[in-house]
Amino acid sequence: MSIKISKKIVDYSVVKPDEQAVVAEVPAKPDYVVMHEKLKRPEHLEGCTYKIKTPTSEHAIYVTINDVVLNRGSEHEVRRPFEIFINSKNMEHYQWISALTLIISAVFRKGGDCTFLVEELRSVFDPKGGYMKRGGRWMPSLVAEIGDVLEQHLKHIGLIKDEVDEHQRAYLEQKRAEFTGRAAQSQTDAECDDSTEDYPAGAQLCGKCHTKAAVQMDGCLTCLACGDSKCG
Repeated sequence: MSIKISKKIVDYSVVKPDEQAVVAEVPAKPDYVVMHEKLKRPEHLEGCTYKIKTPTSEHAIYVTINDVVLNRGSEHEVRRPFEIFINSKNMEHYQWISALTLIISAVFRKGGDCTFLVEELRSVFDPKGGYMKRGGRWMPSLVAEIGDVLEQHLKHIGLIKDEVDEHQRAYLEQKRAEFTGRAAQSQTDAECDDSTEDYPAGAQLCGKCHTKAAVQMDGCLTCLACGDSKCG
């Protein structure tokens, strides 16, 4: 009696006469959809548009990130980034911006963890020097600020958890209020530019989050943005 094998042989074993052959069970496919590169683009995607205004250009840059919602209405419903578009009237950076959007979108569609893109983009430094954005945060390059926008979006859809929890945020807000109250008279001078300071005047640049939010509190230099403190 002959047996026809129609599938590829991936493993084998010798079965003794007094033993029964053990048939390997093929794992069942999940009943929910996961992100993968062959997933077709739906006609409708949900997304957000972020504005980047740098002091190095008179034209703003608009970053749009569209998301796909998988397994909508089920317990496995997730929202994942699907594509990114970057537009501006300034055509100076057109070539590398077009290439960047194609690469990032391809990583999105590949599936898996895409949060590593944030640190990769932030590690790009402009040889001409960075700039200070509104709110007192230093940016090493335009690419790094695009990474900052990507992190903001990934936090919005829940792929990245905020490092500062609610209790720590409340503590920082309390310390900020205390510092503002004690230094109220020293902050009455008008601003010398059109930027909007989100943190007390005279705050130093934090070495961890690159925000001008580090103030002297209780004998320690403490950042009011990320909570980093020289006292540990």
